[in-house]
Amino acid sequence: MNIFEVPFEKILEESVKTHGHLCPGQVLGVRLALLGLRLIGIKDPKGKDRKKFLVFVEIDRCATDAIQSVTGASLGKRSLKFYDYGIMAATFYHLETKKAFRILAREEAREKAREYFPEIKDKYRCQLEAYRIMPEEELFEIQEVEINLSPFDLPGRPLKRVQCENCGAWVQDGREVKLGGKTLCRPCASGGYFRLPGTLPKMSQSI
Repeated sequence: MNIFEVPFEKILEESVKTHGHLCPGQVLGVRLALLGLRLIGIKDPKGKDRKKFLVFVEIDRCATDAIQSVTGASLGKRSLKFYDYGIMAATFYHLETKKAFRILAREEAREKAREYFPEIKDKYRCQLEAYRIMPEEELFEIQEVEINLSPFDLPGRPLKRVQCENCGAWVQDGREVKLGGKTLCRPCASGGYFRLPGTLPKMSQSI
């Protein structure tokens, strides 16, 4: 199915089902995803083209759900890569042509939305309506980029599995760290987002 032959509102409706509610980020994310797919020449992202591209997202916000919904890319299939940069941006990479484009949402689009619907006083509703019709050049900045992928980053079965010499966890896809002559998982090597019970620092009590 050629996604560019599907009405925008139908694509948005499907994205809203995935995300749970309609918001400006959903509209922005759907448009960003469609732009990215067009730039790398992907017409059927969930069908015959599904194994031809990767998407890199840089923020865990509403637009990322929209990008996932439109493209069909997912972490589990290793076609979606998440980098926690806190930037409203995504990069679309064609595995065969090696073409890649990074698309950033323009901050100024938030205020520019008022020019399209000045009668709408609620800024979020104003953005929601304006993002539907604003030209792409007002919404996004496009950068053609290069991406050097490791074989460990590609979809498919794991190429390597090693055991952390400290905690015993098994580490896949070359994510282990060599430190002090030992093979370690990243949490053991540099600290993780979690700590085991009893290892958290005690809260000081004020009198």
